[in-house]
Amino acid sequence: MNNGRRFLDGGGATAAAIEAHDWTTTPLGPLESWPAALRVAVGMMVSSHFPKCIVWGPELVTIHNDAFKPILGDKPAALGRPFSEVWAEVWPEIGPMVEKAFAGEATFIEDFPLVIDRYGYPERVWFTFCYSPIRDENGTVVGMIDTVVETTAKMQSERNARLLNAELAHRMKNVLAMIGAVANQTFRSAVSLEAAQATFGERIAALGEAHTILTQSSWSGAPIRAVIEGALAPHRIAAERVAITGPALELGAKQALTLALAINELATNALKYGALSGDGGQVAITWRAGAPDSEERFVFGWRESGGPPVREPARKGFGSRLLERVLAQEFQGKVVLAYEVAGLRYELETAMAAIANTEPVHSS
Repeated sequence: MNNGRRFLDGGGATAAAIEAHDWTTTPLGPLESWPAALRVAVGMMVSSHFPKCIVWGPELVTIHNDAFKPILGDKPAALGRPFSEVWAEVWPEIGPMVEKAFAGEATFIEDFPLVIDRYGYPERVWFTFCYSPIRDENGTVVGMIDTVVETTAKMQSERNARLLNAELAHRMKNVLAMIGAVANQTFRSAVSLEAAQATFGERIAALGEAHTILTQSSWSGAPIRAVIEGALAPHRIAAERVAITGPALELGAKQALTLALAINELATNALKYGALSGDGGQVAITWRAGAPDSEERFVFGWRESGGPPVREPARKGFGSRLLERVLAQEFQGKVVLAYEVAGLRYELETAMAAIANTEPVHSS
């Protein structure tokens, strides 16, 4: 590099591009004729690892460093082009700030939102930048330097955090409302305070297991098998006494919680009065599913066998209402709760379109 171009030393690939560029086609003319203020500014810029861009003269000629190239994306080469042309799509927003810089007043702005086109499509981005005037040896403003960092990732992360916090608050409200309803119904229908406390503890444990499963999947849904196994876990039922059969299927968060409560009620009843109350009884839990989002049927079944004779209870409490009404409502289907000679049979049937395997994110 000859002495007239030594100000570009150590400037990387863009410095080489600046040296190779035909500046005679621009108002700046050949490198050797550039004014001292421009040469000093460009030398400092190309040696910096911070994204910088110089905008020079009334024609707003663009010169940038290596670190600035990712901000440009796939835009046409910016060297030597008017800054107003390089950023034509956002000129109404940034043009007034460029004018201020050329009038001698710097502008610093954080997380400024813009919609730019650098990859062939409109893109929402954010930048923190400073437009500072460049003065020559006489104090006259002859250009501007743009020192900039893109903050898009930070702003998107903050937005996602706000959405997740709002969603968490929504989920917690739903869970607390469900706990409140369970507590109200449990203590209202219990024969004694001790019985109510024991039953309430079992129901909360079932909810807790379902909550753990949902948390592992960020509350986007839960596998039906995991929900069933989680609801059975607190009862410590021997694995050989319960057969679980069915295809992989994701349930939405609220359906998973409701099914967990229903499985807990069925298991509790089977342990106290049904097939699991003595030796030899069995429970078969099955489900079948059709095509997602279709009118094909989802059928869930709980069938007991080998236990003592069962009969319909004289009074129906929260458990019965949950199994017969709440589950049907949550799954938008119909249920059968039959106290048969061979053992209790419970069945839920609905359309696959009613299986909420995904749920919308709530923004408030």
